[in-house]
Amino acid sequence: MIITKQKNFMDILRRIGSKPVFLVGCSECATLCKSGGKEEVLAIKESLIKNKIPVSGWVVLEPACHLMNDKRMLKKYSKELSESTKILVLACGNGIQTLNKLFPEKEIIAGTDTLFLGEISRVNEFFKQCLLCGECILDDFDGFCPVTRCPKSMLNGPCGGSSNGKCEINSEIECVWDCIYQVFKKKGKLDVLTFIQKPKDWSKALENKRRI
Repeated sequence: MIITKQKNFMDILRRIGSKPVFLVGCSECATLCKSGGKEEVLAIKESLIKNKIPVSGWVVLEPACHLMNDKRMLKKYSKELSESTKILVLACGNGIQTLNKLFPEKEIIAGTDTLFLGEISRVNEFFKQCLLCGECILDDFDGFCPVTRCPKSMLNGPCGGSSNGKCEINSEIECVWDCIYQVFKKKGKLDVLTFIQKPKDWSKALENKRRI
């Protein structure tokens, strides 16, 4: 799931200015993150109207990143869209760019910041799990990803600054290398950690299209 957070309302307000705006939300990730579901779209609409910003209409797409679905759903809002000069999109960066493809003549405003690909650990709490780097090394670390879960993306052991199993950069998160060590120790596989990982090949993260 793509984790997003809503931008500061005053920043959104500055970007919109005084021109008519159409609001777009997303039925999936942004809804679960409470950054761009129906509830959030309607709350933004109310706040904009209070600030005397004309809102021509709104829709929650299913999902915002699905180009063909967007085309189908937005047909019924052609009048409202024609009355707006700007579109505020409360979705992930992918959804925002999809709307930009559909409406190149309008100003597309990002209403959210896209953070990471993560899991839902509990209601309204999300855990960073993946950077979509294009070269998965989970097999090498028994299901742990040091590229994502270590703030320094250390590939060959901890940085030396962790304390009591916590990261030196953020003491609220576990040092992933401590987790890896403890699991490998329990399984009697510590010798695996003597293998030196090659530098990450970030060129594999550059694939822009895949067709199946």
